[in-house]
Amino acid sequence: MLELYHNDMSTCAQKVRLTLAEKGLTWESRHLDLRAGDQQKPEYLKLNPRGVVPTIVDKGKVVRESTVIMEYLDDEYPNPSLRPLNSHARAQMRLWTKRLDEGHHDIATATLSMGIAFRFQYLEKGQEACDALINRIPDPIRRERRRDVIYNGVEAREFKTAVRMWEALLTDMEKILGGSRWLADNNYSLADAAYTPYLTRLDHLNVLDWIATRPRLANWYERIRARPSYDSAIRQWENRAYIDLMNTKGGEVWPRIKRMIDEL
Repeated sequence: MLELYHNDMSTCAQKVRLTLAEKGLTWESRHLDLRAGDQQKPEYLKLNPRGVVPTIVDKGKVVRESTVIMEYLDDEYPNPSLRPLNSHARAQMRLWTKRLDEGHHDIATATLSMGIAFRFQYLEKGQEACDALINRIPDPIRRERRRDVIYNGVEAREFKTAVRMWEALLTDMEKILGGSRWLADNNYSLADAAYTPYLTRLDHLNVLDWIATRPRLANWYERIRARPSYDSAIRQWENRAYIDLMNTKGGEVWPRIKRMIDEL
């Protein structure tokens, strides 16, 4: 049986769980507490040297990186297929997932989430414990980015960059949905599964007003949440303490983010 090493509120884990759900696959949960540093323990680093989630183990084979895992699952378990039949639409699907991997996840989403809310989970541990967790992040670029946003929040160097990237992404999603029902073409694909956690993150952060003037994107998100996979992959794994924190802190920060958007 498939084993999934994941975290309840991780966007990368959510999109893999969505893929598993859309395919009707059963799997064994190996849940990691990221705030306790489970992903940095030696036994997990043997599976995933970057110390990130998710990772799957399928028939003894280890597969890492969420986008790679999604495509692996569609190759290994092809029915139902979650990739367009048309080559051009398949290329569009990959351009969407590539966009997440080439900066939107690590810069835009991680910075927004940490700068608004998750930083407080670190800070409450005290500086020594907080620094210890940060210093164990293997990638030096991610490590220093995380340090900056934890200690500086919305004043972090990349926070305005994150807002700019989100604004550009949401604008592009609204535009593309004017020509097709889903992101790659008129059929649900891995692109839609990949972006579902990111709109959900805006929702949980209480900044979903960001799409208030984007009716096609709002409709896409409504249709996404109506799919059965959303319940099993996201709602059933919701961590109420995380969501309450995100909702409260996001409500406090949204007026400032709105001013940043208006200044773009």
